Amino acid sequence: MDMESLTEKIEKYIRSLLEANSADEIILRRKELANVFGCVPSQINYVLQSRFTPERGFIVESQRGGNGYIRIIRVCLSGVEDRLNHIEEIVDGVMTPQETRRLLKNMEERELLTLRERTMLEVILRFVDEVLVSFFDLPAYRRDEINTELVRRVLKSLAII
Repeated sequence: MDMESLTEKIEKYIRSLLEANSADEIILRRKELANVFGCVPSQINYVLQSRFTPERGFIVESQRGGNGYIRIIRVCLSGVEDRLNHIEEIVDGVMTPQETRRLLKNMEERELLTLRERTMLEVILRFVDEVLVSFFDLPAYRRDEINTELVRRVLKSLAII
């Protein structure tokens, strides 16, 4: 028996609304959405903050108050400059190996990377990490800094092709 969590149901519902709207943008009311799913508005906030992020290809604008709304915009990366700016935005700061894998998987799902590119990058990152430990005995944070910069440079290179 397939049991979806409430978070998954809300995400699927919002994604279906986006698919039905050809403008890649929808406007919702948090309270109305919470009523549809019989949950509190903070549950809607959680879904928006965890499932509709820039690295997943979305921008969420929110206006609180009586006439408040939520605007969800699907990021469209039509040109090289858009792709480069997006990479700068999503590869921000230092990423852990888990965050890096999640980012690469999201990029593959959004068809910004192929499975082959993602796999090659993951193999290279694992190898670099092993070398940094074995030969240079670098702590995890320094390795993460180096690997994040490697990811940023490779993704930028792929973005201009």
